[in-house]
Amino acid sequence: MDTLATAFKEQIKQAVSLAKVSTVITPDNVYQEGNADILPVVDSMADALLLPGSGVDGMEYLEELLAKAETGKSCLLLLEHYSNMDLTLFSLLVRRAGGRGEQINKAVVAIAGMKLNEDNPVVAAFASAYTRVVIYPIRSLEGLDAENDKEEIIRSNAINRAAMKKLDKLKTQGKLVLIFPTGTRYRPWDPSTKKGVREIDGYLRSYDYMCLIAINGEVLHVQETDMMNDAVSKDIVRITAGPVLSCAEFRNKARNEAQAAGIADKKQAAVDAIITELNLMHDKAEKKRENP
Repeated sequence: MDTLATAFKEQIKQAVSLAKVSTVITPDNVYQEGNADILPVVDSMADALLLPGSGVDGMEYLEELLAKAETGKSCLLLLEHYSNMDLTLFSLLVRRAGGRGEQINKAVVAIAGMKLNEDNPVVAAFASAYTRVVIYPIRSLEGLDAENDKEEIIRSNAINRAAMKKLDKLKTQGKLVLIFPTGTRYRPWDPSTKKGVREIDGYLRSYDYMCLIAINGEVLHVQETDMMNDAVSKDIVRITAGPVLSCAEFRNKARNEAQAAGIADKKQAAVDAIITELNLMHDKAEKKRENP
């Protein structure tokens, strides 16, 4: 094993040892404040992998979105998702970008999937550095049987009701709600992981403004096993924030285009439009990114 991978695994163990994560999610603990003790550890993990030239493009859009949030508007950050370090990279590079980077980072509340929070201590340790609201993911619900999993279905509904109630309060209190619209990391061997989750349409319907965020460059490469076996490498990572968009205008445009094209599922069409735009942003940013 190379020195870089060995050091990374040791830092993972350190993060896990410091994590104070609830092992079981209930309706009473869906909101979890970021752990300040872990943040320096995950920052150092990312810092060891970032090459010169890493940074943020479109910082002015993030500052504009924060300004809207501070007036009571509900605001979303919709990020591409390639690895379990995406939130870490976004947080670190935004803070380092200057301007209102620190305030933007403090305003972020991430949506976290419950299953990973409960079942994967490594992902839970990473996530615990940041303030988040834990939900029971739709993908996990799809695997439940109505007859055999009645108790788990009841639990999932209770958790999601509590999470939505908390988000309804937070979204007008100067927060930026961060979501990965695919709901999972992109896995090259599984094209379906690039598809947006239909339920994201509900957020578009409920929020005022959003910024789409492309992530170019990879320092943690997903494998078919688990995060402890994910491959690490140094790279130039660029975070690209798109212009502030009206959620209603974006959603209505996508729905109208879907109707004109004879597409019945307008909710999925709205989410597909987000993924299409993120792909365009990603491809454009990749052409500009310096070759490591």
